[in-house]
Amino acid sequence: MARTKEFDPEAALQAALELFWRRGYEATSMSDLVEHLGIGRASLYATFGNKHELYLKALERYDRAGLPPILRELSQPGPALPAVRSVVRRYAAEATDAQLRLSGCMITNTAAELGPHDPAAARHVERNWDQLETVLHSALVRAQAQGELPAERDPLTLARMLLVLLQGLRVVGKASADPARVRDAAEQALTLLD
Repeated sequence: MARTKEFDPEAALQAALELFWRRGYEATSMSDLVEHLGIGRASLYATFGNKHELYLKALERYDRAGLPPILRELSQPGPALPAVRSVVRRYAAEATDAQLRLSGCMITNTAAELGPHDPAAARHVERNWDQLETVLHSALVRAQAQGELPAERDPLTLARMLLVLLQGLRVVGKASADPARVRDAAEQALTLLD
């Protein structure tokens, strides 16, 4: 007779996500996961696979929760540039928030920690960045079509610049005690949209 799971896999995945997000991949051991999730090692392996597979599932969960709000915000009818500016300013605010800045962004953290040597993690990061770049590009194309963005500006190049800026804001915000550094950079970058 098959045994039933004595834990909620979704709650366990969320708990794993939070631990990985706070500590990083390398600093989180299987023993840490077993203790934090409160489930046995065998159950953990049977449900999620090894630590790497669990990390990628947690990263996917993080991504599914984070990108849709940005997509909705940048896809709203009406003027597009105010929404783009709002997203950039929100990233800057989150990057300098006393509570949020220490965790940073799990995608950005993954890019820095695993991206150079973990092809599966790097593919996930690239997918996320491709989606964000596409959403930004679409909003900027719409802004240009509506006369908000000067015709000589290249929406794709601006979208790429904003993607790199957003990721950089998160990295600098996590490591710097000077919030003005992040806010000033964000505001200066937004002048390119005028």
